[in-house]
Amino acid sequence: MILAGCARTGEIDATGGISAVRSACPTVGVAAGTGDITLFDPPTSREQSAIDVTAVITNVRSTCNDTGDQIATTVTFDVLGRRTRTDAPREVTLPYYIAIVRGGSNVTAKRVGQVALRFEAGQPRASAQAQAVSYVSRAAATLPEEVRRQLTRRRKAGDEDAAVDPLTQPEVRQAVLAATFEALVGFQLTDEQLRYNATR
Repeated sequence: MILAGCARTGEIDATGGISAVRSACPTVGVAAGTGDITLFDPPTSREQSAIDVTAVITNVRSTCNDTGDQIATTVTFDVLGRRTRTDAPREVTLPYYIAIVRGGSNVTAKRVGQVALRFEAGQPRASAQAQAVSYVSRAAATLPEEVRRQLTRRRKAGDEDAAVDPLTQPEVRQAVLAATFEALVGFQLTDEQLRYNATR
């Protein structure tokens, strides 16, 4: 049972129900298969010995401002890079994206940015921080009142539907999905880079 109020997530309230607080802010994470990138030299090779630069996205965090009609989420993350040749200083620019996903699969918006890794002479590693902002309509992220009532209605032992999870009802489940958003970041990969990540 989902209950609104001051209880913290997972607490058992006075009625014996378990509270779950639903936020309008999107869940933030790294999109599957795009959290790392590998550059080769020569670019057409896929041999281990041809790996030039690798980088990963890590330490993803966010702040969310949900006070207005548009919910603004600022996502910050670190990019950690490693190179094979370390003789000279070098700058490597990598493309990344932030995508807003609705209901688990529908991409509603996407923005692409760039982050630069600056390797010092003799250094195999470099790091940089990147930031992206996403916007979601508050109206789209808000559950309809009728669905909210079904989810938060108190049920007592002995009630006919006491043991029935409202989310088993298709219309309730669909409404919750439609109001659920994710802000996902990743490297903007080519089709070949995606295949490499999926098959290595």
